[in-house]
Amino acid sequence: MPKTAKKSTRRSAKKSAGKPAKKSVKNATRKSATISTVGKLSAADKKAADDLVMQLMAIRGKSGEEADVAKFITKQLRAAGAPAKSITEDTAYKLTPIDGKTGNLILKLAGTVKGPRRMLMAHMDTVPICVGCQPKKKGNFVRSADPSTGLGADDRAGVAVTLGTALHILKNKIPHPPLTFLWTVQEEIGLHGARHVKLGSLGNPKLAFNWDGGSAAKLTIGATGGYRMNIEIEGQASHAGNAPEKGISAIAIASVAIADLQKNGWHGLIKKRGKSGTTNVGVINGGAATNVVTDLVTIRAEARSHDPVFRKEIVKQIEKAFQSAVKQVKNSDGKVGKVKIEGRLDYESFRLEKDEPTVVAAMAAVKSIGEKPNPQITNGGVDANWLSARGIPTVTLGCGQMNPHMVTEALDLVAYRQACRIARILATAAE
Repeated sequence: MPKTAKKSTRRSAKKSAGKPAKKSVKNATRKSATISTVGKLSAADKKAADDLVMQLMAIRGKSGEEADVAKFITKQLRAAGAPAKSITEDTAYKLTPIDGKTGNLILKLAGTVKGPRRMLMAHMDTVPICVGCQPKKKGNFVRSADPSTGLGADDRAGVAVTLGTALHILKNKIPHPPLTFLWTVQEEIGLHGARHVKLGSLGNPKLAFNWDGGSAAKLTIGATGGYRMNIEIEGQASHAGNAPEKGISAIAIASVAIADLQKNGWHGLIKKRGKSGTTNVGVINGGAATNVVTDLVTIRAEARSHDPVFRKEIVKQIEKAFQSAVKQVKNSDGKVGKVKIEGRLDYESFRLEKDEPTVVAAMAAVKSIGEKPNPQITNGGVDANWLSARGIPTVTLGCGQMNPHMVTEALDLVAYRQACRIARILATAAE
């Protein structure tokens, strides 16, 4: 990340937290080292935690279709005693690229003890491969009984950690500072829930903790920025047997462009002049018959980098490759096709300093259960990208997910239960 971007993120983080919050966090983290018994799980707690995540992983709910997950969460909260007025659902889905029907779900609890407001969050949606999951527990691991599906622990385990913490506090009337719980939508397709949540609806949290993938001791304090592209290639149709030379193959244009990117080191992992990033041409659609020269191809691609300037250079190289390919593929009349490229920034990169109050609190909580904090910078996007960019410095913690987005996905229940402990500590620590 360039110095200017890093300074901007640091100023935003410090402005959001403020000096009083840092003092409060220091007091809270001192206590967390001695209040680890608050987070300990009894045998009954462990069973309840396991049952909760098993139920959540079995609910269908890919991006844009999170309604059943939101209903389940709301029902559990109301049964635990949460007042109806403390639970709200926003309309963030109206601002997203897909036709979603469900908004972010928010629970706000007034504090019973003094302290800065804390926010605990996770995303409700899964990737499509997890739809139809049949979670099956074997020993300390959970996998899908259907070998053709993923598990959906990304991020139903995060939902279970945060929901379980809220239920524990509500049912047992545990003393706590002001709390906000946020369950977002459409994270997997661009962090849209976090991007469009109204900050005023969150109650001005000073510390924010997001649960997503990895071990319980993993703390993601920085992440890459991502740019998505839609590319439309227009050729000219012709009979592939009688007059192929009259056609302009949109597939051929796409092939030339992608081959050029691969040959010149602009596809996949990119390392140039000490800078790095990634690209991927992930979706190609086109053609309906083998006897017709394909006249239309649509492509979806992405570019990522922690360096916003280098990411823009990557995008320019992708555009250049497709614009050049169009000129190279001609029909017998010398005609060429057309290319239309549209793009948008999905999320900007961020990096929190290790003395950021949210980071300090998260590290203390991990240490208090006997684990060693593992701060990391990720090449994937997380909801924390948008929240940190919008002035709420957010640390992402893991909760035992393994091999996300794959049919081999699994949930490590030992790490998941550790995450439940950490969440309880972070939710109940106070001045």
